[in-house]
Amino acid sequence: MRWYFVAGLLTLLTSSQGILTTLSQSNGGYKYDYATVPFLAELFKLVVSCILLWRELKSSSPPRMTTDWKSVRLFPIPSIIYLIHNNVQFATLTYVDTSTYQIMGNLKIVTTAILFRLFLRRKLSNLQWMAIVLLAVGTTTSQVKGCGEASCDSLFSAPIQGYMLGILSACLSALAGVYTEFLMKKNNDTLYWQNLQLYTFGAIFNMARLILDDFRSEFVKGPWWQRLFDGYSITTWMAVLNLGSTGLLVSWLIKYADNIVKVYSTSMAMLLTMVLSVYLFTFKPTVQLFLGIIICMMSLHMYFAPASMLVDVPLTLKAAPQTLNEVSVERPDRRTNMVFNEKIQNQ
Repeated sequence: MRWYFVAGLLTLLTSSQGILTTLSQSNGGYKYDYATVPFLAELFKLVVSCILLWRELKSSSPPRMTTDWKSVRLFPIPSIIYLIHNNVQFATLTYVDTSTYQIMGNLKIVTTAILFRLFLRRKLSNLQWMAIVLLAVGTTTSQVKGCGEASCDSLFSAPIQGYMLGILSACLSALAGVYTEFLMKKNNDTLYWQNLQLYTFGAIFNMARLILDDFRSEFVKGPWWQRLFDGYSITTWMAVLNLGSTGLLVSWLIKYADNIVKVYSTSMAMLLTMVLSVYLFTFKPTVQLFLGIIICMMSLHMYFAPASMLVDVPLTLKAAPQTLNEVSVERPDRRTNMVFNEKIQNQ
């Protein structure tokens, strides 16, 4: 399966997630417990991974599976990082407004590239670094509101704690993605065995969150398993399946492509969501949105296009490897020169 096909499908599903979540609301709120959505999505991914792994085990050539505890114990770490990241997100929103938070969220594009280079030792060309910066600029431009819609004085006027937490949130998001790629590529284990480990711990941590919410509310609404499906509609179930399918595609991309491809897919999904919201909701298109789309398209072309399409190479340099042949010339020694000179003098 081609990675760009998976990336395109991930873009469509990611853009659909926000729309489905909005459509699942009723009177501006949720009739269901929103914390149950990621838990059920983790269970969906776990079941799908188990079925696909079982099919591979039944094949003639069994897949490679590392069951050593030294390897297995590394898989809870991404879930722990995401758990910390979610708490940092909530803490950030206590200091900054939603618009500033969304804009600062684009920092994860750059932080992912930096950690991608530092920890995975993946080299990026100067054009690719420029493309990544352009992607962050494009997504930020599309989210900036005009002064007529929101006060310009309120933009980036939050306390310093909010900006520090925003930077920390971007670093944690990037770290979780890069560390997951390290786990996926550190050996030749089958993808479905690696997914089974990731999603098992993911389901455990999401269930722990539901239990913690029960203790915080002092079980006013009863234990979480009794109200697991309360308020669910067809749209809610579609959101669960969409979120689970998105996670499976992300793991495939990280295994067979890299985090930068995932970053581009999710960034393009954000722009696609904004465009679709123009037709589905009351969202009004802005000049900033169109400028952001243009900048992101330029970034996409700069990062993935061959260098020959971006830089004009002189024809002489292109033809040099075909016209020049390597010729070995032996340097004559001193004795050969003396014999040659004697023959000239005799003539």
